[in-house]
Amino acid sequence: MAPYRIRLYRDEDYDAVRSLFARGIIEHAPAIYRHVLRLPRVQLGLLALFTAVRAVCGCWLLAVGAMALVLAAAWPLMRSFGASFVQEALVADLLDIHSSYMRAPDSCFWVVEAGGEVVGMVGAAPSQDPAQHGKAMELKRLSISKEYRGRGISKVLCEEVLRFAQARGYRAVVLFTSTVQVVAQQLYERQGFRKVAETSPSLFSSLICFYLIHYRLDLPGRP
Repeated sequence: MAPYRIRLYRDEDYDAVRSLFARGIIEHAPAIYRHVLRLPRVQLGLLALFTAVRAVCGCWLLAVGAMALVLAAAWPLMRSFGASFVQEALVADLLDIHSSYMRAPDSCFWVVEAGGEVVGMVGAAPSQDPAQHGKAMELKRLSISKEYRGRGISKVLCEEVLRFAQARGYRAVVLFTSTVQVVAQQLYERQGFRKVAETSPSLFSSLICFYLIHYRLDLPGRP
């Protein structure tokens, strides 16, 4: 596997960055699907469906078939749910990466290059929370290509953002990840981030118990 280097974003990275981000989010669709199937209310619903169909039709094969149909229909719904996050990002800050990060004050975007390809990325920008204005910087869009995970690249990118924020006088770095991104949660917690809140981005998210987890790390010497 080719060695990697971290460098500042360039305009020629645009398509690769957007593609990497989209792949990284869509990869979580199976995890969202499993998360939903583990919910007690969903399991009870499937059991109720099985029982009702068997009682009405008197055939357990039809009952199993009804459950299979519901499970099959749920998969594209979960994939579409993940895709909605991708679309929001692609028409927000990732629509014009240069303006969002490279020209904007106290913002930056880095990519990880290996073998002439972009295999990782991360952004940093001031927090949009009015209460944190001028105090906290947000770590955004961290993503690593599947082939390059497990090499400590995410940790190095986190550290890059922490140094960037501290050099500009920010008191903390904040970020958001989701319920199903367990590996990301473990990474951030090893870096010293702590959970401060959970929010649901939509009514549907609430129904499936899918939350955005807010993390915060106070920078040394700046309480």
